[in-house]
Amino acid sequence: MQVFLVRHAIAHERNRTRWPNDRLRPLTTAGIRKFRKAAYGISQCLPKRAVLLTSPFVRARETAVILAEALGSSKAIECGELASGESPHTCFALLRKRKEEAVVLVGHEPNLSTFLAVALSGDGARMKIEFKKGAAACLNFNGRIEPGRATLEWMLPPRVLRTLR
Repeated sequence: MQVFLVRHAIAHERNRTRWPNDRLRPLTTAGIRKFRKAAYGISQCLPKRAVLLTSPFVRARETAVILAEALGSSKAIECGELASGESPHTCFALLRKRKEEAVVLVGHEPNLSTFLAVALSGDGARMKIEFKKGAAACLNFNGRIEPGRATLEWMLPPRVLRTLR
């Protein structure tokens, strides 16, 4: 299974007055504009039949909608397992339930970099991975979807994704 990780685009700064519930914090106008360009770049790297799964948080859902438009695909499926603060093992369990050959996970930090580290190196992973807002990575699980069983195929920052044609 190919697994594509996409961190949500640039969102507004945390503000308890505007968004008492951080789950409701949206993308900024600049975040939307920049991610539309990055989403086109991501779409050039994805298989046509990839299923799009997203965190239920507003900023991730908005990112997933932009990516779905770039892919020309149906809307993203919300998955609580991708919410901010979840264990990387919830992602492994989510992926094991899927039958598709390619899955896109739209989520948050530090969830994505932790999942990436565990997927590559196993449960004791101590890697520090910088996963910028709007960045994407591709993992390949050849066989079982377990910690330490993935191969990193690529990881691109948003500025590079925005240049892909």
